[in-house]
Amino acid sequence: MKDKKYYTLYNQIRNHIIVGKYSAGEKLPSKRTMADLFGCSVITVAAAYELLEQEGYISARQRSGYYVCRIEGAIANEESKPALIRHLPADAPDSNDGLEHSLWFKTVRKVMSERGGELFTKSPNKGCAVLRNAISDYLNRYRGMLAQPEQIIIGSGAEQLYETVIKILGREKVYAVEDPCYEQIREVYSGLDVKLCPLTMGPDGILSRELAQKGFDVLHVTPFNSYPSGITASISKRWEYLSWAEKSRGYIVEDDFASEFFLPGHPIQSLYSLDVNNSVIYINTFSKSLSPSMRMGYMILPAKLLDAYERKLGAYSCSVPTFEQYVLAEFISGGHFERHLNRVRRQMKE
Repeated sequence: MKDKKYYTLYNQIRNHIIVGKYSAGEKLPSKRTMADLFGCSVITVAAAYELLEQEGYISARQRSGYYVCRIEGAIANEESKPALIRHLPADAPDSNDGLEHSLWFKTVRKVMSERGGELFTKSPNKGCAVLRNAISDYLNRYRGMLAQPEQIIIGSGAEQLYETVIKILGREKVYAVEDPCYEQIREVYSGLDVKLCPLTMGPDGILSRELAQKGFDVLHVTPFNSYPSGITASISKRWEYLSWAEKSRGYIVEDDFASEFFLPGHPIQSLYSLDVNNSVIYINTFSKSLSPSMRMGYMILPAKLLDAYERKLGAYSCSVPTFEQYVLAEFISGGHFERHLNRVRRQMKE
């Protein structure tokens, strides 16, 4: 829109009509008179009148001029609107996430320089191969976890990945959660209208009698530093979870949030690493390990569920932009992610 003068005039006349300054049936001033009143050209007035007529605010009568149309309820509706736009207050910054921002931005510049047009291509359904490969290598190197890239699915945070699990396994199944558990887990499951089965926590994980006595199909656990209890499941309890999955032919959703910050020594083995029956769906995100604003996570599906994923969700688009995936892949492949984790762990020790 090169000339905005007519649009300004249109808005002024429109507002006068809405609040009743120009009443229904009233004749508007001629184009020349209106041009003199508002200090603009006749062409500008003509364009404003034309737009008002198109939208039904005025109507033209041959050899007579323009007349205001009746608009029922317009005055009341207009008066109910706020006089000014009220901007939201600035978002409060998150606490220091420990990420070296200059290194992240350096990685962004490197990716922009080297990848070019690749960054504007649509991401594959499961996520970009470059990121899935990087995560696979990182897990093998840093966590001792063997996950093939084809099993890794990229998503925009834990909540979206929880929903993906439900869509794969089905809403008709009963999903067990720790009691207490991270409230967002409960809200996602409840929001998708699935039946929940809370399992009481003991000093080293879910109580054995709860696992044995309550009927459920899927077990959602946070073995490392469960929130809000702070309980980390013992190795015997982890084997107990896996034993339940084998006997019941059920699935375990291992929510491994913040497990990178293990102290002291080597990381505790994940359920995924211990599993020999392909019954564990592993979920982790970068919101704790890198930054709360990093809305990226990943899921490792057992090989036997890949066909179900393709059948039920293969037509969906990946929810994480290609550009962000390439930057994170470079950050991981360049060793920056592991150095960041080691630095944060040293600070935690101190």
